[in-house]
Amino acid sequence: MGLYFHTPQLGWAVGSSGTILKTVDGGKKWRKAVSGTTASLSAVFFLDEKRGWVVGANGTILRSQDGGNTWHQLTVDSQVPFYGLSFVSPGVGWVVGGNGTILHTKDGGTHWVDQASKTSAALYGVQFLTAQHGTAVGAVGTVLMTDDGGIIWIPQETQGAVTLFDVYFTDVSTGWAVGNAGAIFQTTNGGGQWIDRTLPCARTCTKLTDLLRVRFTDPQTGWIVGERGMVYRTIDSGFTWTEQGAIAKVSLFGLSFPDGTQGWASGENGTIVRMTIGR
Repeated sequence: MGLYFHTPQLGWAVGSSGTILKTVDGGKKWRKAVSGTTASLSAVFFLDEKRGWVVGANGTILRSQDGGNTWHQLTVDSQVPFYGLSFVSPGVGWVVGGNGTILHTKDGGTHWVDQASKTSAALYGVQFLTAQHGTAVGAVGTVLMTDDGGIIWIPQETQGAVTLFDVYFTDVSTGWAVGNAGAIFQTTNGGGQWIDRTLPCARTCTKLTDLLRVRFTDPQTGWIVGERGMVYRTIDSGFTWTEQGAIAKVSLFGLSFPDGTQGWASGENGTIVRMTIGR
């Protein structure tokens, strides 16, 4: 369901039944870590080589301080599934999940405060560029933005009621949200307006692909993965996206680029794919 590479050698992947895997050799070998939970885990993020967090079903938040070798469950007053997380420092972070839930911590996850999202839509993705500036996306076209660290979340206008699964900004003004049925929205003014760049359905297309993760390696170059292993790439800052074909036979939920030359995608049936990017 999720993976994160801190360097081209060092990465982690998480998934169903409390699975946490770690690699130290660029994905050649993966070792299973004891997570202490059987909950389905949906996302993982490491701030550095030691400090990381994982979120998942049933209000699950886990923290590691030794590079993901051991994990400790953090106490939260919630049973909703968590789908996304973003940390900007060892102390300051956010998680988002079901029923419009946004939780914020200032001490690395020991204590969590509920932030008012004013929505009951499931939130699937969140990204903070700084401790003040963040965006969360979710069901029924929900896009929320904050400029004060989440004290106030302001809903943004998108054109449709599509479910948005992920959001990624390359700087405070330029960002993308992706979702079901080929949905791609782009903003160039910090979220004030979202331009619909949904992929067209070509002649051979019977059903538009659900787009599940978006990441950029530099302001021009970006990648989207989705169902049926499909990959799309842009080299013009997201104005046009080119289908790269399927790199797996399963849906891909995770995407991580430790640098501009290689990336990893993860998905169903324990699939992990390494992508080497030609210059």
